[in-house]
Amino acid sequence: MQPLDAAALKGTGKVLAVHLSYNSRAAQRGRVPANPSYFMKASSSLSLTGGTVERPAGTELLAFEGEVALVIGKPARRVGLDEAWSYVGAVTASNDLGVYDIKYADKGSNIRSKSGDGFTPVGPNLVPAGLVDPAGLRIRTWVNGGLVQEDTTADLIFPFAQIVADLSQLMTLEPGDIILTGTPAGSSVIVPGDVVEVEVDSPATGLSSGRLSTTVTQGEVPFAEFGNTPKVTDKDREDAYGSAEAAGLAPKAPVLTEELKAKLASVATATISGALRKRGLNNVSIDGLQPTKTGRKVIGTARTLRYVPNREDLFKSHGGGYNAQKRIIDDLNEGDVLVMEARGEKGAGTLGDILALRAQIRGAAGVITDGGVRDLSAVAGLDIPAFYATAHPAVLGRKHVPWDTDITVACGGATVQPGDIIIADEDGILVLPPSLAEEIADEAVEQERQDTFVFEMVKAGHQVDGLFPMNADWLAKYREWTAAGGGQ
Repeated sequence: MQPLDAAALKGTGKVLAVHLSYNSRAAQRGRVPANPSYFMKASSSLSLTGGTVERPAGTELLAFEGEVALVIGKPARRVGLDEAWSYVGAVTASNDLGVYDIKYADKGSNIRSKSGDGFTPVGPNLVPAGLVDPAGLRIRTWVNGGLVQEDTTADLIFPFAQIVADLSQLMTLEPGDIILTGTPAGSSVIVPGDVVEVEVDSPATGLSSGRLSTTVTQGEVPFAEFGNTPKVTDKDREDAYGSAEAAGLAPKAPVLTEELKAKLASVATATISGALRKRGLNNVSIDGLQPTKTGRKVIGTARTLRYVPNREDLFKSHGGGYNAQKRIIDDLNEGDVLVMEARGEKGAGTLGDILALRAQIRGAAGVITDGGVRDLSAVAGLDIPAFYATAHPAVLGRKHVPWDTDITVACGGATVQPGDIIIADEDGILVLPPSLAEEIADEAVEQERQDTFVFEMVKAGHQVDGLFPMNADWLAKYREWTAAGGGQ
């Protein structure tokens, strides 16, 4: 094992970093990327163990991120997955520090928020890459002696070989270049006086980077007015601390509360459709689909998945393995409705019994696709309702590439956004904008109460004229009826 010293750091040409690479961190962020993405940090941000990092004056959200750092050992250009690991000379610990107060000004580059002096401590020792299993490393972080991060590289979304090979497609990785490989869950905010330690080790071999130690200090020089100055939102605080709860923010109340859900469940889909039409929303029905369950009303919050037309090279890169379809199925939560955009293409399945079962186990309220369903009898036999255009035995790759998730999609002629409220039964499927949900539910409940009154009056022998719709006399009688408990 070789200590990392100042001379070695001076030889560093590039510092590259992966945005999101651990499943635990992706779960915190609520999204799983299809492919790795990157940013660069200035080589001047590098520092050694035992040093300090300054929290800039006027900022509050300096956050640590314990990570495994890869040190390139030989030039790598357009290397393959099977050989990529051999281009890594060593691994060590790193701390990808960043200040969220200035992140808004970076427009995604992280250049200012992550490249401050001392914002990339590495070390203290280099572990030869050839002596360790890249899938068997452990990353741990301590703040003031308390363990706050612990994960292993077995939890990586993107293995190290993929990261090296991917970067080498466009640039030559030179000896001494450093790749920061992302942080697991547990990253949070640190304050002046805190001591952060990070260690990377190989439990199978006993090899370790040793603990990389950094102490936080308080900066005294404020940002000048001729550049962007610190600015923080609650979303920045949530991201920096890892969750709204950790940031001391009240979690957002769900739009689809149990009370709202009960109101929507109590009225006919047609009544809700009428209330939407009164507001000029005529294109909010997903059309042409049939349900696997009758007598069941599905009410839930939309999650979305988009398929693009199959292209063999793109299916090779996006269709296999843990693709977008499988990732969103695994990420569904209680009450979610997965809405799939399949372009109305009926020549291949977009859902089968295994993934439908997984959605059911995750607690999803339903699955909607304007494409085909495989294993239809098995899917129909599950408890989770599904809505589909047709049955088809072919797999995805015949017509589709699963492409991206949680974006605005088109399904059955309707636009659906993540967070929309979906109401579906054998009468149809409606997309309810969350901002209108409460007033439409209240109006629909009132409308159905009126309809019940009218039905009873007609049943009692009254003529429709003046009653449907109700004139002033009938409205007065209706109010008397409701005051007496009618329609309850």
